[in-house]
Amino acid sequence: MADSISKNLFPSQVVGDLEKASIEYGLKIGKAIESEWLDTESGANRFKSNETSYHRLRLYARGEQSIQKYKDELSINGDLSYLNLDWKPVPIIPKFVDIVVNGISERTFDIKAYSQDPYGVEKRTKYMENILIDMRTKELDAFVQESFGIDISNVSKEELPESKEELELHMQLTYKQAVEMAEEQAINTILNTNKYDLTRKRVNYDLTVLGIAAVKNTFSKSEGVKVEYVDPASLVYSYTESPYFDDVYYVGEVKVIPINELKKEFPYLSTEDLEEIMQQPHGKKNGYNRTHLNDNYTDRNQIEVLYFNYKTYMNEVYKVKTTATGASKVIIKDDTFNPPAEILDENFEKVSRSIEVLYEGALIIGTDKLLKWDMAKNMMRPKSDNTKVKMNYSIVAPRMYNGKIESLVSRITGFADMIQLTHLKLQQVLSRMIPDGVYLDADGIAEVDLGNGTNYNPQEALNMFFQTGSIIGRSLTSDGDMNPGKVPIQEIASGNGGAKMQSLIQTYNYYLQMIRDVTGLNESRDGSTPSKDALVGVQKLAAANSNTATRHILQSSVFLTSELAECVSLRVSDIIEYSPTKDAFIQSIGVHNVATLEEMSNLHIHDFGIFIELTPDDEEKQILENNIQAAVAQKGIDIEDAIDLREIKNIKLANQLLKIRRKKKQQRDQQISQQNIQAQAQANAQAQQVAAQAEVQKQQSLIQINSELEKLKGQIEQQKMQQEVAAKKELMQLEFQMNMQLKQMEVEAQKVKETSKEDRKDNRTKIQASQQSELINQRETKAGPKNFESSGNDVMQGGFNLGSFEPR
Repeated sequence: MADSISKNLFPSQVVGDLEKASIEYGLKIGKAIESEWLDTESGANRFKSNETSYHRLRLYARGEQSIQKYKDELSINGDLSYLNLDWKPVPIIPKFVDIVVNGISERTFDIKAYSQDPYGVEKRTKYMENILIDMRTKELDAFVQESFGIDISNVSKEELPESKEELELHMQLTYKQAVEMAEEQAINTILNTNKYDLTRKRVNYDLTVLGIAAVKNTFSKSEGVKVEYVDPASLVYSYTESPYFDDVYYVGEVKVIPINELKKEFPYLSTEDLEEIMQQPHGKKNGYNRTHLNDNYTDRNQIEVLYFNYKTYMNEVYKVKTTATGASKVIIKDDTFNPPAEILDENFEKVSRSIEVLYEGALIIGTDKLLKWDMAKNMMRPKSDNTKVKMNYSIVAPRMYNGKIESLVSRITGFADMIQLTHLKLQQVLSRMIPDGVYLDADGIAEVDLGNGTNYNPQEALNMFFQTGSIIGRSLTSDGDMNPGKVPIQEIASGNGGAKMQSLIQTYNYYLQMIRDVTGLNESRDGSTPSKDALVGVQKLAAANSNTATRHILQSSVFLTSELAECVSLRVSDIIEYSPTKDAFIQSIGVHNVATLEEMSNLHIHDFGIFIELTPDDEEKQILENNIQAAVAQKGIDIEDAIDLREIKNIKLANQLLKIRRKKKQQRDQQISQQNIQAQAQANAQAQQVAAQAEVQKQQSLIQINSELEKLKGQIEQQKMQQEVAAKKELMQLEFQMNMQLKQMEVEAQKVKETSKEDRKDNRTKIQASQQSELINQRETKAGPKNFESSGNDVMQGGFNLGSFEPR
């Protein structure tokens, strides 16, 4: 049957669904793929050509490329008998490959799931509307909270954005629906279970070396979702010019499977079937061999099997009938249902649509044995358009043009060959170089007499020359003639080997620089010593340009991971549907999230958009860190803000958050400044009020003190007056007594005076009488004058004090 199939001719897709599901149709597809890729009779074996090319590139990437071309270049008619060289290739390319692969593999990532179905969008929109309401009614919410103790806000005050820009950033950084978090955890769990981090390193290596990479995801009830690495050398696919292979209608791979694994995978095969398969002449008809070491090597216990996916379409046909009650009854029909138009009436109609379907097949290469041809049981259909179906293979080739794939290594193999040839030429020059020698003139030495009766012999001359560099010679011979050998020892230069080596080294460096120029991996990226004259900023700019030159490889790796994550996301509902994998899945991601995912799978309302968020590279981190440090130095943000910013992996969002935090910090500082000014003003007012109050209190105190002082003075004055009154009373009493006494004394003195006066009067009278009597007697006797003055008894002497009689 295989011989009847035309070469490179696929069967028509415009056939019925029953024919497409037949084994004969699947065998035609398998043989057409085999004929397009593995047929050697036409002289164009695409599979062998790709496999050989990829093998050659991998050898170059390992520094193990074939040395035969170098031998052919240096040999003469195939003769290498005169060459004693080290033919081992110089491992230049592995260094650049490791730089690119390790640099890309070190870029970690986070898988982000975004619910884009109507229910998720409605929930997100409602959440945003609630926040906007809280933003507009913030003062009202605060008033109700303060007045009634009731919180009517939808979001806490700490999380409430203050502007629309902050709201947009909040929705991107903070808001996350439960189903989105569950989906992300489910995808990460599946990838970790399949050790995708190791697969990703192999993918990055293939993108760098081969320019193409592929992964495969499958689902089985026993093992759940499996993620497998696919060797690009084993791939077969329909012609495409898209680097993302999104328009291929078939894709597959060739695997060499041991017969025991084949029996395990296809248990329906009998012993007779296995013996028949082993007797088939595989390996001869297709010319395909995996070893590259021995073209005659065959192992009957290993079978070459072509696994492939074939995308086509299927017609879904329904018969819609209106019942007697007015209800509509839908009956599923096959695509052969095509009733005549005359029997269609108002109670009966035909409804149909075309959807993409995926068939899975397995063909033993070189035979007509089709091991499998079934419609895929768990096809991945995007919920946004369930008429589409995704292949199990995810492939990317970023530098493909007209079906031809270019890689980073393929650009530089020619320069690596020239470096290897230059290295071999250097070995040739080194092997042919001889040291510098000396010329010894024996006749000139014979003319030299040392003066001790002996002549100068050649050995002594050489010893003196090599040890001291001195030479003894004679300018004249013994006969007195000019001696032509007066300098008996002279150095001999060995030729221009040094110039050749310098030229070869320059050539070596030239081709090495060509590799850097072609790949974009300059000295700042490959770890070579940079120029001493280059500034630090220039070196960083050169490293950034180098990262840009290989960014297409990083983007392809991210695309492949994103495609795989999207396929895994579509298969999550399949995992939860089947109990053998569901139990392990529950243990790995938790009961709560699985309950959320079960709800999602039961309702079929969630559709997730999968995004890959790469961690920033060193250059991006440094730029962000410089911005953070500048903001912290200018006191534009706080340390807590800097910590939050460093935890954000999206540089764009981090810079937006930095702007918002700076604005909020400025507003907060302005508020604090205004509060400080108000506080200072209040403090000054309070200080003035306190000072005024203190002054009033002081005045009141002074008044009170003065009042008390006046009162005290009054009391003192009163007491003084009382004392004066008492003293005056006493004085008056004393004066009165004194006056009484004086009066008494005056009265007594008056009495005494009167008495004395009377007495004196009496005495005068007596004296006068006496004197009269004397005068009379004198006259009578006519005696002389008589002195009547006192003889001193009437004069008052000292000791009589009259001071007590003075007025007071």
